[in-house]
Amino acid sequence: MKHAIRTLAILVALMLATPAAAQCYADYKAKQDNPLRLQYGIVELPPESCGDSQAAARHAEGVLAQHGWTLLQIESTFGPEEFEQRSARAGAVHLRN
Repeated sequence: MKHAIRTLAILVALMLATPAAAQCYADYKAKQDNPLRLQYGIVELPPESCGDSQAAARHAEGVLAQHGWTLLQIESTFGPEEFEQRSARAGAVHLRN
């Protein structure tokens, strides 16, 4: 019984720790046509896209397209420790996957 409780506690701890560790973002530049509009924003990335600008671009293209934007480029990928600083530059433009 003690083993089962200990195992359950470890599993719960891992489940709670995983989302925070996997959280990452990309800042991007995008556009809309007719009339031309440019945007700097931040998109939340799935864990498999963290640290990989090509994977981030593939993910961001789909998210931006749903909102009527075309990705121009991924500026960088970063973790939650840089989110506050960069979100100040992005204003209200934060897209989730």
